[in-house]
Amino acid sequence: MTRAGPAGDAAQPFRVSFVCTGNICRSPMAEVVLRSLAERAGLADRLAIESAATGDWHVGEPADVRTIEALTRAGYDGSRHRARQFEAEAFPSLDLIVAFDRGQMRILRNWAPSMIEQDKVRLLLEFDPELAALQDVPDPYYSDAVMFDRVLEMIERSTSALFRQLAPALRQGNR
Repeated sequence: MTRAGPAGDAAQPFRVSFVCTGNICRSPMAEVVLRSLAERAGLADRLAIESAATGDWHVGEPADVRTIEALTRAGYDGSRHRARQFEAEAFPSLDLIVAFDRGQMRILRNWAPSMIEQDKVRLLLEFDPELAALQDVPDPYYSDAVMFDRVLEMIERSTSALFRQLAPALRQGNR
């Protein structure tokens, strides 16, 4: 899961970007959850985890207060998050780009400079066989705290499934 850097530099981490619409609800949740899983497994140095938005509405803002509250209730800290927009120039430096719904996936694949880069874009629920048929993680933005908690549960399940797929190769230092 790591790649050799230029001229024999130390191996670089596997790079994951979670991308949702505004980078204040779903993608910050997934970023925090995956980072926590990697830290608990002692693999934080093998993963570079970020999140971003397809839109620029919230750039520089913290996560939605309901996101932070849901994360806190589940034992995570999302307080340091600041929203940013995904940039197509990032495709070559990323190994996996995770979208939360088919609309975001379509946008990201349209931004991809090549077929190889398009193939890096996946839906989060694909990683959990029990949730894969749903395809989309609902956007909780126009809902209540209960929906934020439900969305976080979906994200925890699917992100844990993703981590279980990545962890063996991360432990071995392979791609």
